[in-house]
Amino acid sequence: MNRIFAIGDIHGCYDKLQALMGKVPIDFEHDRLVFLGDYIDRGPNSFKVVEYLINLKKEYSNTVFLKGNHEEMLELYLKGMEIMNFVRNGGHNTLESYSLHSGENDADLIPHSHLDFFQSLLLFYETENYIFVHAGLQKGVPLEKQKTDDLLWIRNGFIRTRYKFGKRVIFGHTYFKEPLIQPNKIGIDTGAVYGNKLTCIELPDMKFYQV
Repeated sequence: MNRIFAIGDIHGCYDKLQALMGKVPIDFEHDRLVFLGDYIDRGPNSFKVVEYLINLKKEYSNTVFLKGNHEEMLELYLKGMEIMNFVRNGGHNTLESYSLHSGENDADLIPHSHLDFFQSLLLFYETENYIFVHAGLQKGVPLEKQKTDDLLWIRNGFIRTRYKFGKRVIFGHTYFKEPLIQPNKIGIDTGAVYGNKLTCIELPDMKFYQV
């Protein structure tokens, strides 16, 4: 692979996703595209975002999709667990988005293709020089022994640490107005759903694309 492009938390912001993809100079035959999770909730078009990503995955094999904590909350909601936690954290926007595209039966609310997509999401992705993860890592713990809860939810303990993880960690989850750039990590959740920007980073050159 020549370059890696990573995109931060989308949260149902379909228009921004489309606009950003129009700006990113990716060569799908040679480059890799990594999405860091949190495709749904809070924003208005979760269905369209997921549908777009599914079609992208079908067309281009060099794509990687990570799981975010909001995908985990949806997973628990669909199992009848932590229902109010999902709804309170923007899940009601996701349900409204899907209701516009579903049949009359609630069981058909989320298409099987979307459920398959959610079930296929990875907890992390590692290359020669980088570790991609939604939320972050617990210091001193080998990658294969990291807890799912940390990979999807960790915040302050990871953000504040200067611990060297062996490779630079590219992550989302924690919102910064501008990308957080530190020697051991780069955070690219720049609050697209809060009226700020959706961010993509190009590696190894560390170029940023935003809308």
